[in-house]
Amino acid sequence: SSVQNYSHVNNVLTRAPVNLKGRSFLTLKDFSSDEIKHLLWVSRDLKHRIKYEKQYLPLLQGKSIAMIFEKRSTRTRISTETGFALLGGHPCFLTSQDIHLGVNESSADTASRVLSGLCDIVLARVYSHTTLEDLVKDSSIPIINGLSDLYHPIQILADFLTLQEHYGSLSGLTVSWIGDGNNVLHSFMMTAAKLGVHLRIATPEGYDPDSSVLQEAKRLSEKHGTQLFLTSDPVEAARGSNVLVTDTWVSMGQEDEKKQRIKDFHGYQITMQTANVAKLDWTFLHCLPRKQEEVDDQVFYSSRSLVFPEAENRKWTIMQFLTSYDYSSK
Repeated sequence: SSVQNYSHVNNVLTRAPVNLKGRSFLTLKDFSSDEIKHLLWVSRDLKHRIKYEKQYLPLLQGKSIAMIFEKRSTRTRISTETGFALLGGHPCFLTSQDIHLGVNESSADTASRVLSGLCDIVLARVYSHTTLEDLVKDSSIPIINGLSDLYHPIQILADFLTLQEHYGSLSGLTVSWIGDGNNVLHSFMMTAAKLGVHLRIATPEGYDPDSSVLQEAKRLSEKHGTQLFLTSDPVEAARGSNVLVTDTWVSMGQEDEKKQRIKDFHGYQITMQTANVAKLDWTFLHCLPRKQEEVDDQVFYSSRSLVFPEAENRKWTIMQFLTSYDYSSK
């Protein structure tokens, strides 16, 4: 009877699945346009089956994920733990105080000799992107970037899933980023053009996106025929936009810079005045947690704000990745 109960499981990935065998997920830079579109499709499929059709999909029964967190987390931790459990797997949450990574034990020992033997996949939320690269180099199991100083790819998949659900189609949309040139922006820059999305960016002087990321974003924009516009004027960035996006001005590890950053970001708060120059169908995104200086209550709690569906979609997009790997090769 168990075979009959689970007969629908093998039909989840009905379109030609993205081949993730042997691939880690550190940045969407490494994924093609078709691959990203497929990842979004699988996310929507899983969401529909599990949330609305109440299907039970034990795709990860008997599997375990090691969650290594150097930074605090709400959405990444909860979405991964609940998502992995919903799929029948067992999540193991490990903080830097719990394990010896980079302290009493090298990442090579932790990743290749311990975690690769005990777990099936690793999600790591770290300060430095090089930590992830070291884990990948030494690991025989996939590594997922749960956040680093350079990229936050699982957030961007949730953002684009949210926009796809709201607008119906992504191609031709214009997204305006108003804020810090940080890891979330970098992930937008590696993804937008591949989905046919135009990107308008406003950052204060001295807070520009990484130069190598910008160079690649320009290449992608030219390749896919999309617009990439950079300015230091928030209103100009918002002009003609469908989607207004911002993020924290002070990331974890930058607390000593808080006073100076708030001063430098003066005028960058997203308000209804900012939205006045956007398109009539404008919406708002923020990956959370949010501070009022970044976006006022009138925008944040308005019907145009998609921040809470965006937060929920973190679960469905991470679940998509967890189901896409080939665990049989271990």
